[in-house]
Amino acid sequence: QTGRIEPNYPKICGHQGNVLDIKWNPFIENIIASCSEDTSVRIWEIPEGGLKRNMTEAVLELYGHSRRVGLVEWHPTTNNILFSAGYDYKVLIWNLDIGEPVKMIDCHTDVILCMSFNTDGSLLATTCKDKKLRVVEPRSGRVLQEASCKNHRVNRVVFLGSTKRLLTTGVSRWNTRQIALWDQEDLSMPLIEEEIDGLSGLLFPFYDADTHMLYLAGKGDGNIRYYEIGSEKPYLSYLMEFRSPAPQKGLGVMPKHGLDVSACEVFRFYKLVTLKGLIEPISMIVPRRSETYQEDIYPMTPGTEPALTPDEWLSGMNRDPILMSLKEGYKKTSKIVFKAPVREKKSVVVNGIDLLENVPPRTENELLRMFFRQQDEIRRLKDELSQKDIRIRQLQLELKNLRNSPKNN
Repeated sequence: QTGRIEPNYPKICGHQGNVLDIKWNPFIENIIASCSEDTSVRIWEIPEGGLKRNMTEAVLELYGHSRRVGLVEWHPTTNNILFSAGYDYKVLIWNLDIGEPVKMIDCHTDVILCMSFNTDGSLLATTCKDKKLRVVEPRSGRVLQEASCKNHRVNRVVFLGSTKRLLTTGVSRWNTRQIALWDQEDLSMPLIEEEIDGLSGLLFPFYDADTHMLYLAGKGDGNIRYYEIGSEKPYLSYLMEFRSPAPQKGLGVMPKHGLDVSACEVFRFYKLVTLKGLIEPISMIVPRRSETYQEDIYPMTPGTEPALTPDEWLSGMNRDPILMSLKEGYKKTSKIVFKAPVREKKSVVVNGIDLLENVPPRTENELLRMFFRQQDEIRRLKDELSQKDIRIRQLQLELKNLRNSPKNN
């Protein structure tokens, strides 16, 4: 259904601060992970048929970051493994079967801007405000490759499927927007750098591994450029661009199994247009007249079945995603149900560090309450100190009088 929704339409409103990122679970279609300025990550279960009333209770609340949480990402092949990146410069890996963080990646020196997985989820690429691009082995937290991007200040990164290449968007030393292609095993120099334009908005990259297409959409732009990625030089071939007068603030993407294969739809964006207060679907369609299933543009694609359990992945196993065909259309076959764990522990210990010890206030109200409590405590301690000073002076006088009394002489 399309059209304007009512102003009092039900919402998910359980966070105590601004929501900074949300991601749908790739294997359980009614589960969402969200993160917020209130330092929490929360898991929400959307009831069958959609929301009927405002949802304030999450099925799982995850606390481990000491500052606001800016990014969440689901593992691409393993069920119930979630990554979160906070403004405390840490990436936590959560095992939702137990509702606890099981690993911590602590190699960044500034705010993490973007995270991307390779096809089987064995590698994690990150961009950081410290102008570095890193390829990390997530289970050990070991940095395998690192690029110090002085000429190309990186903002976003995406793995290009199974090609062992990375694509980053960023800004050149002359403040022009540019993209760079990297070999994941050698980040000493980019394979190519290409300048896009002189605008200032962030460039969001989206890669479709099935068609080898790269889509570039700029924040505040009205257009979406698309390129074909090749295995040989020049690697990037510009095709065309979608143009629109309405600027986009952000974009979401429909999973492959939700596309209309009968219309040769190969990609679908959901464009957030803040000026008009709407979300506009944008379909990328291959113009073909034949109504038969097009095998070449719809190869086998990662499906909705996880390839590994959390314990298998944490033990060191890697496995490619389980593929599905879109020929018969999407049928809901997954029987996986999310079960929130029962937790009683008050401490969260990862790598020998209690993450919940001395956690700072999560909201402005909490900060004010803590401030006033501390002011009262300081006032009480000052009064106590002054009383003790008076008592000390009294005892000193009494001691002096005792020494000077005639009896002692």
